[in-house]
Amino acid sequence: MVFPTDTVYGIAADAFSPLAVTLLLASKGRSRKMPPPVLIPRLNALDGLATDVPAEARRLAEAFWPGGLTLILHAQPSLDWDLGETKGTVALRIPADEIAQDLLTLTGPLAVSSANRTGHAAAQTAADAEAQLAESVEVYLEGGPRPAEGAEALASTIVDATALPLRVVRQGAISLERLRGVVPGLLDVDGNAPDAVDAASDGDAAPDEDAAPEPAAPEPGTA
Repeated sequence: MVFPTDTVYGIAADAFSPLAVTLLLASKGRSRKMPPPVLIPRLNALDGLATDVPAEARRLAEAFWPGGLTLILHAQPSLDWDLGETKGTVALRIPADEIAQDLLTLTGPLAVSSANRTGHAAAQTAADAEAQLAESVEVYLEGGPRPAEGAEALASTIVDATALPLRVVRQGAISLERLRGVVPGLLDVDGNAPDAVDAASDGDAAPDEDAAPEPAAPEPGTA
């Protein structure tokens, strides 16, 4: 199905149905190497889907959920799902959109990606999504433009919380400055800590070459 979120329109499938997730990826023209994130209705769903959640990640979730922040975490190993080649991780977010939250309350966790074909612009209305996805989607929920007319369409910021220190892997709706207001030691997309960035700007330091291995992240067009 297609429905509005607080960023752009998303295409969603039952996160616990491997067939549904496969069809979602096929609708977009994506492979299993680009697993979709999972949207959840409330904060207490976090521990049901993720394990070994760092305290810093909890602080970010409490500060910015619902909202434009996606957290990559270690998935609960007992979960019976197949989101693609996730390397044992799951990307979670709570959208700040009333329609999306009402839907998630009814359905439970949904695997969600931006409602568009690969290489095309993300849909900002259900009609835009239908023009690209057509009959590959069973249900289209129209909720008006997302984001609202005149607002900039920004994807969520993605933070890797599978290792410490946490690291931004995609900049988006939540700025690095706001995130560091909650977790001061957060690394930027280049793996730099705040003091390293300041020192490098003065020519006194080089970027850290011992960056943590890259986790499986949701696709660039993710809502």
